[in-house]
Amino acid sequence: MKLSYEIKTALLVMSGIFLFIVMINYLKSNDIFVSDRSFFAIYEDVEGVSTGTPVTISGFNVGSVQDISFFGDDAKLLLKFRVENDFEFSSNSIAQIYETGLIGGKALAIIPVNGKNLAISGDTLQSDIAPGLTELVNDKLSPLQEKIESMVVSADSLLIAVNSVFDIETKQNLTTSIENFSATIQSAKKSVDVLEEVLGNNENRLNSIIVNADQSLKNFSNLSENFDELDLVIENLSKSSTNINSITSEIKSGNGLVNKVVYDEVFVESLDQISSNINLLLEDLRMNPKRYVHFSLFGKKNKTYSKE
Repeated sequence: MKLSYEIKTALLVMSGIFLFIVMINYLKSNDIFVSDRSFFAIYEDVEGVSTGTPVTISGFNVGSVQDISFFGDDAKLLLKFRVENDFEFSSNSIAQIYETGLIGGKALAIIPVNGKNLAISGDTLQSDIAPGLTELVNDKLSPLQEKIESMVVSADSLLIAVNSVFDIETKQNLTTSIENFSATIQSAKKSVDVLEEVLGNNENRLNSIIVNADQSLKNFSNLSENFDELDLVIENLSKSSTNINSITSEIKSGNGLVNKVVYDEVFVESLDQISSNINLLLEDLRMNPKRYVHFSLFGKKNKTYSKE
């Protein structure tokens, strides 16, 4: 069967388009105009990384993933990626898969680690996978979920215990208690209303009682002042009593003038003699005043004094 010219032309065009698409995809992961180095990393799970996934250092794009293939018999994956020559890092650096955003895009980051030996093309770097947003959320929510589950279990146990305690008879008793409490509140309210009415009807009498109480307080204050004066009198009497006790002590001890007056006989006799002489002198002065006043208009002689 011979193909027509149109069919041959169509097949040729379709083949060209297919090859063009393949070439574009190849060039996206392999820049033929840039010299680069290739490195490897082994993962148990590439987390959705595919050929052409960007390779970054500190967030800056320095290459892309070239190939992903199975490695060994344990289904591990060997990831090959390229890095431009002007970026140097040690062979101890880490190739870490991470999320580029909330929509779940992936990228490969080279995390430089200090080391003496620089990485060369063909080296296998250490691999790592950074926790994604979903994993971080799960890590944060897991403890909270456990606490919520524990609270739900506790609440369920509490409800079961409450239901077991509040049986039909207990519920009826509780209802009766609540009704009695409500009746008590109503009775207390009525008592308060009656008290308010009584106070309102006797407001004038209450005011009079308050005024009398205030006057009584004032009288009590005046009485308190009188008590203060009485305290002063009592204090003076106490001082006088002290002086009397002092004089009494002097008399008992034989000291002082009072003791001589009371107990010394010679002193007493002397005082009696002096008193007698004074009385005689006064009597003579009364009877013979001229004897003591030497004044006479006629030069009459005075009478001679004779002691009776």
